Amino acid sequence: MATQEIRRGAAEMTAAMLMSGTIGWLVVASQQSPLNVVFFRCVFGAITLALVCVALGLVRRDALSWRVVGLASAGGAAMVANWVLLFAAYSRASISMATAAYNTQPFMLVALGALIFRERVTASTATWLVVAFVGLAFVVKVEPAVLAVPGQYLEGIAFSLGAAFLYAIASIITKRLKGTAPHLIALIQVTIGAVMLAPFVDFHALPATHEHWAQLVTLGVVNTGVMYVLLYGAIQKLPTAMTGALSFIYPVVAIIVDRFAFGQTLAAVQWLGAVLILMAAAAINLGWRIVPARRSLPRPQVQAAAASVCECD
Repeated sequence: MATQEIRRGAAEMTAAMLMSGTIGWLVVASQQSPLNVVFFRCVFGAITLALVCVALGLVRRDALSWRVVGLASAGGAAMVANWVLLFAAYSRASISMATAAYNTQPFMLVALGALIFRERVTASTATWLVVAFVGLAFVVKVEPAVLAVPGQYLEGIAFSLGAAFLYAIASIITKRLKGTAPHLIALIQVTIGAVMLAPFVDFHALPATHEHWAQLVTLGVVNTGVMYVLLYGAIQKLPTAMTGALSFIYPVVAIIVDRFAFGQTLAAVQWLGAVLILMAAAAINLGWRIVPARRSLPRPQVQAAAASVCECD
């Protein structure tokens, strides 16, 4: 049962990361400020998730304990702040460097998982995470021009690292809600986000075309409503190390989307990086070992998952 649950979680996480890779395109194409984009993402996401939760009968008093609402709200605040910081980082450090800095979050997630849930991180897992980050460094082309304005560049990198840490915090909080429907968790979080950001939205600079509205609606319905149901369902099923490894799929998809949406060409080193990332994600998922078996506990992912369930219950 545990193995089947992990496989399902891996499939959900992969699907969520494929959707996540298109977010940057929707954000840029909508031509809205980061605060406006995140606000409408929350609003349309909340509408979608409310309909899903009502249809599934999840909006019940017994499902909305103070513990659930409190933890989900805290996770929502962290997630929304993460979105705002990441989108703001794009204009300061460039999309490439902001993405590179942001994708340190899997390492933060693994560290927090080991600290909070006492999940065992094997030598093989640590090695594959390093391989994935090396691949990410190859994928993200660093242009010397990003250093032209050092103050803004460093500020952008700080925003990205802050966003990465907040994402890891939100993921850890979500893991504490194991047993709560991910649809309900996501609904609470985006609702909190809409309320948080409403006072800061520039309603005088709303989208002027149907196309831009469609992009915001897609961002909220598909890339928030549907995606976070999959993402949170996966986080509850997977060991933290595997969640972190599979999240590296996102930058690969983003590069591919950039190629088709904006005509960005990939160098040979970037293709090599994409291969390394996908190989590392597959290695964590399938339990490939680098160190001899005698130096590592058998089936570490399953054991870590079981440990997490005990901790959360």
